[in-house]
Amino acid sequence: MKNHKPRIVVLGSGYAGILTVARLQKLLRQDEADIILVNKHDYHYLTTWLHEVAAGTCDESRITIPVRSVIDTERVQFIKDTVMEVQKEEQRVLLCHGEALTYDYLVVALGYEPATFGIPGILEHSLTIRSMNSAREIRSKIESRFADFAARKNNHEKLTFIVGGAGFTGIEFIAELAERVPALCDEYRIDRKQVQLINVEGAPGILANFDCSLAEYAQKSLESLGVSFRLSTRIKAVDPEGVTLLSQEGEERIAPATVIWTGGIQGNTVVCDRVFEASHGRIPAEADLRIKDYDNVFVIGDCSSFIDKRTGRPYPPTAQIAIMQSQTCANNIAALVRGGPTLETFEPFMKGSVATLGKEDAVGVVFGMKVKGKLALLMKKLIDLRYLYMLGGAKLLLSRLRLSDSVEPLSSHSSSK
Repeated sequence: MKNHKPRIVVLGSGYAGILTVARLQKLLRQDEADIILVNKHDYHYLTTWLHEVAAGTCDESRITIPVRSVIDTERVQFIKDTVMEVQKEEQRVLLCHGEALTYDYLVVALGYEPATFGIPGILEHSLTIRSMNSAREIRSKIESRFADFAARKNNHEKLTFIVGGAGFTGIEFIAELAERVPALCDEYRIDRKQVQLINVEGAPGILANFDCSLAEYAQKSLESLGVSFRLSTRIKAVDPEGVTLLSQEGEERIAPATVIWTGGIQGNTVVCDRVFEASHGRIPAEADLRIKDYDNVFVIGDCSSFIDKRTGRPYPPTAQIAIMQSQTCANNIAALVRGGPTLETFEPFMKGSVATLGKEDAVGVVFGMKVKGKLALLMKKLIDLRYLYMLGGAKLLLSRLRLSDSVEPLSSHSSSK
């Protein structure tokens, strides 16, 4: 009887998915397993740079990488399609255009969706940074808002952009937007004083994962760029014209206004709760990154919830966690394929994180050391370069460096701190 060669199906080519495939193609011989990667686009993009495309300060070509350029197409079959359903009992994945895929091992790495926390109008009337297409939409909407504002005669209103959420995405996005605004004002002949950028956050401070000194530094840096803050304030509702805020002082109505929501994410609902039970929008992962009761299904990246033993709370769904999960996931699948008795336990070592505050400033913690300004920017660049090397080696790294030198940002304005 012919031996069955197991089929490994990886859903999603974000940080977690594509790095899992990159490692599997090195760990397993061609005769040991078939590897299939499914993604709705034929490119991988650097999610941690998506806010720059949305603000219009970075060309999208700088953050997109063709999937086939970083996988071994003789070892991995890439399918460009959208996952419609996972049938866990039948061990089958239904695609939008292709035939159903059966699997022996499944990696769920389908990324995230915005979490609305039940706020009325968020999905219908705000913009969210969730994909390359959404980033393009936001960039286009910002430019059209400037054009429409400039076309009005005797305009006594404010051109207002409100960013909901003061986590990494919200802070990095509003910083990039603040740096681009002067160039847009020059282009459309609008007085900079007529444009207001407001960050709304329910907590009393920004960047909750940083200590107070770093958060205060970041807030002052953004205020110097013209950003104002509504802290201890939540968005009550969003409508076609603007937004209603709620704080201890009561309600505040701001209209007209364009709302960009960055206040939270959850795992892709194609699998979260619909197929596998989720907690607060993400699927709990066991110590070896498998889903409870499903020994051949792994969940990693934004779809997964992994508990930090020190705090008893899930790790935030960051690129850093996804990258580390990919290694453990690939190692454990290889062990299962080869009949290994034990699997690795995922034990993340957090190296730190850096939030950019535009092109000229940043703040963060790296290996326990607080960093600000130019040093923080250097650390951020090194983090990005390390990821590119992990994904595609020296070839990809050098090609990205050449592209960075040849592609000019959409706006040449930068902060003059």
